[in-house]
Amino acid sequence: MAGGRNTKTSFTAGELGDELLGRPDMRAYENGARRLRNVFIQPTGGVTRRPGLRHVAMLPGKARLIAFEFNTEQTYLLVLTHLRLQVFMDDAPVAEIAAPWTEAMLDQIAHTQSADTLLLAHPEMMPQRLTRGSHTAWSLAAWDWVAQPYFRYAPPGLTLAPSGTGGTVTLTASAAFFQAGHVGTRLRIGGRRIVVTAIASPGVATAVVEETLAGAAPTDDWDEAAFSGVHGWPVTLCFHQDRLVIGGSRDLPNRLWLSRSGDLFNFDLGTGLDDQAIEFALLSDQVNAIRAVFSGRHLQVFTSGAEWMVTGDPMTPASIQLHRQTRIGSPIARIIPPVDVDGSTIFIGRSGQAVHEYAYTDVQQAYQANDLALVARHLVREPVSMVYDQTRRLLHVAMAEGWLATLTLYRTELVTAWTRQETAGAFRALAEIDGTVWCAVERDGRIRLERFDPAMAVDSGLTGASATPRRIWSGLAHLEGRKVQVVADGTPLGGATVGGGAVTVEPETQALQVGLGFAHVIEPLPPQLSGAAGARSVPLRLISATFRLLGTAALSVDLGSGARPVPFRRLDTPMLDAAPPPFTGDVTLRGLGWQRDALRPLWRIEGETPLPLTLLSVTTETRMTD
Repeated sequence: MAGGRNTKTSFTAGELGDELLGRPDMRAYENGARRLRNVFIQPTGGVTRRPGLRHVAMLPGKARLIAFEFNTEQTYLLVLTHLRLQVFMDDAPVAEIAAPWTEAMLDQIAHTQSADTLLLAHPEMMPQRLTRGSHTAWSLAAWDWVAQPYFRYAPPGLTLAPSGTGGTVTLTASAAFFQAGHVGTRLRIGGRRIVVTAIASPGVATAVVEETLAGAAPTDDWDEAAFSGVHGWPVTLCFHQDRLVIGGSRDLPNRLWLSRSGDLFNFDLGTGLDDQAIEFALLSDQVNAIRAVFSGRHLQVFTSGAEWMVTGDPMTPASIQLHRQTRIGSPIARIIPPVDVDGSTIFIGRSGQAVHEYAYTDVQQAYQANDLALVARHLVREPVSMVYDQTRRLLHVAMAEGWLATLTLYRTELVTAWTRQETAGAFRALAEIDGTVWCAVERDGRIRLERFDPAMAVDSGLTGASATPRRIWSGLAHLEGRKVQVVADGTPLGGATVGGGAVTVEPETQALQVGLGFAHVIEPLPPQLSGAAGARSVPLRLISATFRLLGTAALSVDLGSGARPVPFRRLDTPMLDAAPPPFTGDVTLRGLGWQRDALRPLWRIEGETPLPLTLLSVTTETRMTD
């Protein structure tokens, strides 16, 4: 009979997929777990029950969340919904204005910010400019172009003949060309601008001359605005080296436009001087519809089929160079902006099952795209939103099916650890502001605005305080009819049902926290069996398990008994008249019985008590026999 003692001091590989159950030789196996639900991995290796979600507001429907940072002291959350924009500061709405986007457009809206102005783009919407005047004064309007970019969409040989050289003229095309969307679109004839004001037929239109034309004869020396109601509007955008960069449009999906340096809405190519605008297409042996442009060490371009690097320091019409780096591709169904993590760019792969780290290597002088979800593929499935919490080093990725995959990423300490967050509903959109992660959560068919709150132990929760003890607490209409968890003065009181927007608690209390409960799970990988018996199924007995805890107020553990799990045993059971004190130290539990199932965990932590839990390490003592 062989005995063994094993100490698991780290969970820095996170939750691993079942495909790795046969790879105990990997370092990830030693530091990983089979299930990590509703917990965060600390950069130091411990596991902590995640904070709850504070309820902020009910939203009218599907939403897109955008962070707006005016300065270090004034930050706002922008909530985009059907035909409107709401502005929140802290937990309160401060402004609401009409908007041109619909609910169906939210997934494809791209944005970038400079000082007090946020630019928004969508291939079916004239690009918008959101400006902050004060906390409560916000304005949204179409861009005011200084000089638009132009492109020749018409086939070669198609001519235009103006009826005159100034004022209002009639344009006659040599073939069908004009569409209703051309109204308001600028054309250039011989490099001189005119604006279409009316369409008489596919071959005839009326226009106003802005720059006197050179002549009235038919000519094929003409082009039209690259962006219009006919050919679509910009897809994505960013700022880089004091230029506004536009990546793709509906009808020109693989084209890049860079404004003049310091003149963000001026795309006049001029004569190619260093500070003038730049325009070029991404041409290769594959489709390259641009899905994101990102300003990092270089201008990074993410397309539907590959990732590109645009160089030039400074970037000028003469110095600019384009290099394809990797062939991963980005999603085409929605815009998921890449995020910066310690100088690397994190982006979602087109497959919908990968999260890549796009990092520049000085040795190869090129970018590489490592898959961060390689060992946790089951947690990444059709991402719909992504944010990075720099304060806690947590990357949150919301999935189409509603869960949140959370990655603790700390390269200097070799920490790449995934966990899964679940709630009584579905995470639909995310935003991060100053270490606070905001969520649009769908519950019971309604969308709610919530945020992670370290002081909250329940989801969709609210807190209340009273100078005198109270038994009835109201203001809970958003949880009407739901069974909720109640925490009074720091002590869990169990479940209650919300009726009439209120709950009744016993005994009376002066401070209350009410919301939806959630369960945490920490389950290790199967034990590594070695020796003469190898990895085959052999009788195995857990003698004891010692859990090292930090600031933990409640713990439920299943050690199993033979082929059947024993009931969970809760330590430090809270008293009804006082909040349980947090416990720091070791707790040793004795195991009973033998087991032959090699895939069965030796222990499992699972509980929904709304109290803090932090697990630092686990030491197990086992016996094995042939």
